[in-house]
Amino acid sequence: MLDIAEELHRWVEQGREFAVATVVATNGSAPRQPGAALAVDADGTAIGSVSGGCVEGAVYELCQEALRTGEPVLERFGYSDEDAFAVGLTCGGIIDILVQPVRTSVPRPAGDSGGAGSPVDSTADTLAAALAAAASGEAAALARVVQGPAELLGRALLVRPDGGHTGTLGGHPGLDHTVLEETRALLDAGRTTTLEIGAEGSRCGSPVVLLVESSVPAPRMIVFGAIDFASALVRVGKFLNYHVTVCDARPVFATRTRFPDADEIVVDWPHRYLDSQDLDSRTVLCVLTHDAKFDVPLLERALRLPVAYVGAMGSRRTHLDRQQRLRDIGLSELEVNRLRSPIGLDLGARTPEETALSIAAEIVANRRGGTGAPLTGAHTPIHHDTTRPVGRIGSVA
Repeated sequence: MLDIAEELHRWVEQGREFAVATVVATNGSAPRQPGAALAVDADGTAIGSVSGGCVEGAVYELCQEALRTGEPVLERFGYSDEDAFAVGLTCGGIIDILVQPVRTSVPRPAGDSGGAGSPVDSTADTLAAALAAAASGEAAALARVVQGPAELLGRALLVRPDGGHTGTLGGHPGLDHTVLEETRALLDAGRTTTLEIGAEGSRCGSPVVLLVESSVPAPRMIVFGAIDFASALVRVGKFLNYHVTVCDARPVFATRTRFPDADEIVVDWPHRYLDSQDLDSRTVLCVLTHDAKFDVPLLERALRLPVAYVGAMGSRRTHLDRQQRLRDIGLSELEVNRLRSPIGLDLGARTPEETALSIAAEIVANRRGGTGAPLTGAHTPIHHDTTRPVGRIGSVA
């Protein structure tokens, strides 16, 4: 649900009633991952997607029905000959979708604060808080019951990094406690996944299945070297929802005029700027400076950081020279071999835009566990299970 948070937050502020359908589980070749969502308001306006078009019509009708009844429902769409003609899920996969009405405009009785005794209002408040957090770029994780006792279906907890939380699942107190602890750990990792926990909070007993959606600030892409190729890479990085910084020690090149799409432009020596940053495991570093006096001290530090990707531009001859320079200053073979150089996949790229595409393709393949090989004639899965934590939902780990 959080992948369409900005628009849904506006709906909440406008007091609009809506139903949101969220992919909560997949099996096989499913078109969208858990967390993908479609929302429909009382006027029939729809935003988002749960299947890339396969079952949108059927899910749209389920949302309208949920608005009429006020009750959440869990629906499975799977492939069979009959199903394929009925709803168009011809990819061979199975998707489970939770459809949940959100009635933020429902008035409360006098003195009712929306606690555990008023599940519709309490859940709506929790969902509204989750949408507000995601829309403003705050880190938070939303845990929702997607399978278990009927009275718990759709109930939600919102967890924040400081340990604060909103909402209750409304079952056994031990369930809230366990879900809070598990969800905090998933938020720290920026992951979206499902949890199976006993109804009383233990690892045994009747299971309750929850979808945990983590919304975290956009991952960072830092581009070192204010050259024409960097300008193209900034545009592609923004398209992939990275927070993009350009860093160069030369003020005549590192300007807003040359990089209008960058979130930040920093004039500093690359290695010194890198030393000042607190980077996480989702960060990608693209070294386009192509100059040993910049590259070597920068890569000495970059290759020892727990970031997702370090790539450097240059010819194969430059790459071999750079590797030896890094060994000479004490980097291990394991550290040197982390370097993606020459940067990018072999697309035959020549222009800055084509080169930026090849770099972005390598970053995505590295993040998702792809091979970079053509899909035509291959017998590997189109969607890989291997994935690293990334930005907001839409970015699923």
